[in-house]
Amino acid sequence: MELSERKKIILSAIVEQYIRTGEPVGSKSLLTVLPMSLSSATVRNEMADLADMGYLEQPHTSAGRIPSHKGYRYYVDNLIDQSALDEVQKKQIEACVLAKSKDPDKIVEHASEVLADITNCAALSTAPTATGSTVTRIELVPIGRRTAMLVLLTSKGIIKSRVCRADGDITAEIAEKFYNITSASLIGRFLDEISLATMQTLAASVSEDMLTMFSLLAAVSELALEASKSDVILEGQSNLLNHRELENNTYELMEFLHKGDAIKSLLKSGDKDLSVLIGREAQYKQLENSSLILSKYTINGNDGGIIGVVGPTRIDYAKLIPSVKYLTEIVGKLLTQALEE
Repeated sequence: MELSERKKIILSAIVEQYIRTGEPVGSKSLLTVLPMSLSSATVRNEMADLADMGYLEQPHTSAGRIPSHKGYRYYVDNLIDQSALDEVQKKQIEACVLAKSKDPDKIVEHASEVLADITNCAALSTAPTATGSTVTRIELVPIGRRTAMLVLLTSKGIIKSRVCRADGDITAEIAEKFYNITSASLIGRFLDEISLATMQTLAASVSEDMLTMFSLLAAVSELALEASKSDVILEGQSNLLNHRELENNTYELMEFLHKGDAIKSLLKSGDKDLSVLIGREAQYKQLENSSLILSKYTINGNDGGIIGVVGPTRIDYAKLIPSVKYLTEIVGKLLTQALEE
């Protein structure tokens, strides 16, 4: 049943007051925040109707009302502006991400840290998906006589790097041979085609420098393996301890998030650019008192990964949804720029 405009205003006011105070909302306190003049009896009748329709719950006899899962769902879908960030808020989020994102390999991780800080929730994210990903660039930067920084970039914007110690001197001649081999045999190949056995074969093609070359190429294969994994990154789990609504299952929730397999499956199951899962909608007992806001980011127009937050059902949806969406846009732009540079 479609709600009347008055019921919408009253439901929105109840949700927002409960989010703000954490206390059940009574008709008297509601009268002070409504943008219209109504009698106390009218407000009580409307609240009773909303409760009968399943949008409100009464936790205790003679207490005020709180939103039900259905009430939160209606509020999120119909009563808030999901793009309501002003330019100042956008610049603040952007500055926080840019301040931490000097290393392209850490952009998603650092974005999760920022999200946990600004939302007081746990933040979770996945690196760009490796499915169908090919190698687009391999860089070797000597930093010592036998040490070098290796960087691998994929077509999906995944960037992996590590310092490698070679079994021989990394001369200009070795570096040139390395580039010739990787350009001819590895650029454009799928990640799952790059194995240690492949590297042994390639290293054998330069027999006089085989040991030095193999140590470098072996490091490349390790980077390719690392890039093919899409682990869930968790930040700010301790923020969950700050929400009294979760105190009965905080540690159960933290363990659920830490194990990763179920949450990874949940993240992959979404088919929308932005998903808000409220309580039982997530279909996991550990999440029945929680809400998740998940947003997909794209890299060069292709699917990248997911960034989001998990907190109690009593979170500030009107603030957090646009914040998550905007931060996700920034991550996509940064990873696209890294791919193009």
